[in-house]
Amino acid sequence: MEELINILFSEVNLILSVLLIILILYWIMTMVSGLDFDPDFDIDVDVDAEIDADSGIEGGNLDFEDISNTEVNQEDVVGKRRKPLKWWQIVLIFFNFVGLPFMFTFTFWIFIWWFITVITTALTHTYDNYLGFAIMLIAILPALIVTKILTNPFKSFFKHLNKDGDAPIDYLGRKATLLSSISQDKMGNAEVSVNGDTMSIYVKSLDGEPLVYGATILIIKRSADRNYYLVQSYND
Repeated sequence: MEELINILFSEVNLILSVLLIILILYWIMTMVSGLDFDPDFDIDVDVDAEIDADSGIEGGNLDFEDISNTEVNQEDVVGKRRKPLKWWQIVLIFFNFVGLPFMFTFTFWIFIWWFITVITTALTHTYDNYLGFAIMLIAILPALIVTKILTNPFKSFFKHLNKDGDAPIDYLGRKATLLSSISQDKMGNAEVSVNGDTMSIYVKSLDGEPLVYGATILIIKRSADRNYYLVQSYND
């Protein structure tokens, strides 16, 4: 057991082992808290203006849950672009980081990369020398290939589900209650009741009009990237 721990947390394997533990904790917290896991901090995402115009992906303030569960459709990235894709966009599409929730594919990749590195360095006794670091770097490519193969079957599964793992719900035209104040490009949360179940969705003001916490709103349409809804004030 002590030898196994020494291998897992050796100089070569330490980074991947710690990253894998963080990912495991993330998924445990997600399962315990529900897929609406929403920490109290925001991460600003500055999306390139060219991508905004061509792919329909809008910049703004997205929180941790947005990034981890966002599914970018390949047709949105490829079909609407008039310019050639950059090399890193091709890589993301090819290895299924596009078309599946990012954190889903990312976790697969890190686990496989970690597994290949740990097994190989353990068998060759290189987990504490420079050759082991070379093996870790070389293992990136086969890990990506195996990740692509293993995640391919999940494409059709996720295609018919929303980010919460249920059948998609049509929120358009429904009333909701704001759980945070929004204005301009600021994103917030809203609570909507569907068939007796209460759902939480991300919303933005349709015309930038300030909408305060607790206000009753009307859901008008879904964003181009399908991650939030545009709403306006509802007047009886």
